Amino acid sequence: MSEDTIYKADPGSEPFRFDDKVARVFPDMLRRSIPGYAASIEAIGSLAARYVRAGTNCYDLGCSLGAATVAMLQGIDEPGCRIVAVDAAPAMIERCKKVVAEDTGLPGFMTDVDFVLGDIRDVEFVNASMIVLNYTLQFVDLDDRDALLRRICEGINAGGILVLSEKVVDEDPHMEELLVDLHHEHKRRNNYSALEVSRKRAALENVLVPEAVSTHRARLQAAGFSHSAVWLRYFNFVSIIALR
Repeated sequence: MSEDTIYKADPGSEPFRFDDKVARVFPDMLRRSIPGYAASIEAIGSLAARYVRAGTNCYDLGCSLGAATVAMLQGIDEPGCRIVAVDAAPAMIERCKKVVAEDTGLPGFMTDVDFVLGDIRDVEFVNASMIVLNYTLQFVDLDDRDALLRRICEGINAGGILVLSEKVVDEDPHMEELLVDLHHEHKRRNNYSALEVSRKRAALENVLVPEAVSTHRARLQAAGFSHSAVWLRYFNFVSIIALR
């Protein structure tokens, strides 16, 4: 695993991009930056085993290096399924293909994987039993989020599941300040310097736009999901499951 040193050197004022430089160090970046990330991936595998039905499709939207795709592959225990892994970054898709190939090369896997280089807002969701948005919606324009969630819900079969993991903001300003500080402390414990934390935060400004948990749950309800719940929270990172 390559170490994330992107923000040790002065990166200038460029916004955060999912380019080859990020793709090379992305596993280390996630491990050190997102508390609870490993737990969310583990749960995706367990949920796939519970909710994915034979002959249906699953979607990993914003698949990056394919951690959620691999988790679904390992969890699905039904025949005739297909996973569609979508990302807008060429560097991510290319590395995702290699990561997934290492797993699907093992005997016992029955599930096909299609890789799509493109915008998740352009994807047609058909016959889905599981869709994953693992820290992806936060990078979608605010004005497009409602429509995307409606289309996702329309494409999920009755009884299907959406996994939505996001960085969030707390509605209590005092608690928001505390949670941000705790997150920065988490990064420092994982050997990011204060300067690296500051530089990355500046790079993500206006690129990653978080919302409150209540906003996410209201959007899910408006989109047509019958139930939703936060199943995991660690500081200002949450994972929500929503049922069709």
